[in-house]
Amino acid sequence: MAKKLYRSRTDRIIWGVCGGLANYFDIDPVIIRVVAVLLIFADGLGILAYIIMAIVVPLEGSKAATPREVVQENIEDIKTYAGEIRSTFERKEGGSADETGLRRRRSIFLGFLILAIAIIILLSNLGFFWWFHWGIFIGLGVLVIGLYIIFTAARR
Repeated sequence: MAKKLYRSRTDRIIWGVCGGLANYFDIDPVIIRVVAVLLIFADGLGILAYIIMAIVVPLEGSKAATPREVVQENIEDIKTYAGEIRSTFERKEGGSADETGLRRRRSIFLGFLILAIAIIILLSNLGFFWWFHWGIFIGLGVLVIGLYIIFTAARR
């Protein structure tokens, strides 16, 4: 029986694409993740490939029979993950110690994210990323924001 490529349900950080590829090629998932991160700096090719694979490659154990059903199932999985991310960043009044810890982790994460973006911009202005095309990065950013708006509007 031929091997099939699936997105992993268990070995996943975002949508299980790297875990599924690692399982398919029978190698360590960290290697696939490092290659994926490196491809991000190749004109955004890694981001685009990851998003396409997240939409097209079926989830492990999927019951979808047609490609259309696979895509619909994957879009629902992506929406669920987006909802989990949104709930992480939602602000709740009052709150228990768990919610206070969550707010603290959220603030630390956002701080590190802003710091990373600032470092990348500074290094770019110093000429370290002369080969990186910012237009593609900005285009992908607008694409992600647009998809987020569509998914949140469809959910309401």
